[in-house]
Amino acid sequence: MHHRTLLSAALAFALAGTAFTPVAASTKANTLPERALISRTSPSGNYLAGRFAFAKSNRDMAAAAMYYRAALRADPKNEDLLERTFISTLAQGAVDEAAPLAERLVAHDRNQRISRLAIAARSLKKAQYKQARAQLSPAIRGPVADLTATLMLAWALAGDHQTQTAVTTISRLQGPDWYAAFKDLHIGLILDYAGSRAQAGTRLAAAYRYDPTSVRTVDAYARWLSRNGKPEEAKKVYGEFAKVLPHHPLVDQALAELNAGKQLAPLAKTPAAGAAEALFGLGTALGRQGGEEIGLVYLQLAIYLDPGHPLALLSLADLYETMKKPDLAVETYERIPANAPLKRNADIHRALNLEVLERHDEATKALEEIVKNYPDDQEAIVALGNVLRARKQYAQAAEVYTKAIDRIGTPGKQNWSLYFYRGNAYERAKEWPKAEKDLEKALELFPDQPQVLNYLGYSWVDQGINLEKGLKMVRRAVELRPNDGYIVDSLGWAQYRLGNYQAAVDALERAIELKPEDPVLNDHLGDAYWKVGRELEARFQWRHARDNKPEPEDLARIEDKLKNGLDGASKAGALDAPKQDKGG
Repeated sequence: MHHRTLLSAALAFALAGTAFTPVAASTKANTLPERALISRTSPSGNYLAGRFAFAKSNRDMAAAAMYYRAALRADPKNEDLLERTFISTLAQGAVDEAAPLAERLVAHDRNQRISRLAIAARSLKKAQYKQARAQLSPAIRGPVADLTATLMLAWALAGDHQTQTAVTTISRLQGPDWYAAFKDLHIGLILDYAGSRAQAGTRLAAAYRYDPTSVRTVDAYARWLSRNGKPEEAKKVYGEFAKVLPHHPLVDQALAELNAGKQLAPLAKTPAAGAAEALFGLGTALGRQGGEEIGLVYLQLAIYLDPGHPLALLSLADLYETMKKPDLAVETYERIPANAPLKRNADIHRALNLEVLERHDEATKALEEIVKNYPDDQEAIVALGNVLRARKQYAQAAEVYTKAIDRIGTPGKQNWSLYFYRGNAYERAKEWPKAEKDLEKALELFPDQPQVLNYLGYSWVDQGINLEKGLKMVRRAVELRPNDGYIVDSLGWAQYRLGNYQAAVDALERAIELKPEDPVLNDHLGDAYWKVGRELEARFQWRHARDNKPEPEDLARIEDKLKNGLDGASKAGALDAPKQDKGG
């Protein structure tokens, strides 16, 4: 088992290593040292540096754009270089700077779809709707590009008061079933913008029926209801969404305004904002499905068109987290307007990214300030507790989780994680009776939760108590998550602790298949191999564990076993080494 598995989704990235390359070490383009470096670098060197910065392992768009621009100055007619410069410039959010590059690309190749989208976005921002339409009409190729260009074209038409043509343009679009939600939503928004209220309501209602779990669709429809004499229906729409996802900041604020007798403004007040909404929705979906590059481009275009779009900014920051760019995530969270409902959420995640950057004092101060100002914000309390727990400040973490638990009244299934986290903190602080009580409470609230089954079950086996029940719980956790290497490792190590060494080998070999580079898992398998007489393989696994950056205290134990074998190792290095972090 391994401590990394104990963190919540909100903090999972916070313990992941962030690889910074020499190029990525400074993301602020055009600083004097960088310009000096570029001036001493050959065009081919700048090109290679740009490719290195742009590579998936780095994704430093600012550095890539800087180096590509330098290479392009030396070879301005190179179309491949021009395209690379354009994409990296656009992906870093410099749309006005990317647009002239896009124009040069389109002059060479009229089928440059992304180039046309960028030029059209610039035209939409300037309310030059005719120029935008000229770029978007030829840009329709392929499913996503087809949908994107069509929605943006419809908004350009709406800007020129060609409402019916805009509606017809979207209606004629053919594609997968999931197109329907986008089509109805944007037809409804366009009709609402044009003042065709009844027709807008029909379309927005259809979009809502298609996907009542989409916060943007819910928000768009409820806002229309609030402005058309149906505030109670609007409250009901928000209320149904809140049953699925309670306390969404946008929904809570909208309900507060409705309860105060206010009408809600439309989601898209301008064609530029409408186009931004389309780009945001598609960019978020693409980013979550692994299309990081195109997702980044779409989100940057959305923010260019609507700079204060809080969800687009949040999605961009989230994408930067996925790309392991916490510095850029921090900068993006800071751009969310202070009065935005999602600002508190952004501040929490900003603090978590500060923690990743090892700016520990800033992270703690930021989270403590949020907890002080919003003592009922459980997300902030849990984030602070998780940060302290990740730093191994277990007693302090337990105190923080207690604050959250004391505020929930009667706990329900959704509160299981609070007890689980506090139980983990107590166990790590060597307060097992308190830990056991919390873990049992977590399991009572969520009886088949694999993390809790794994943690509590292993803890019992490790202490030699409730052996049969503990092993049964760990096996159940593996059934629920058969591809979780850490949980499979728990089963193997539990078998090891019970003296079932061949069963331990079988489970631990499976764990290594799932997590081959984890030092703890490799160390466990080495111990199990030694116990079944496979000493050469044991030493191989220990060497592999040693070379994969184990914790300092674990490294000493591994070195001892490599030198003396398991039977001859010191007491600290035998049997139960390395240290167990019974995670799930």
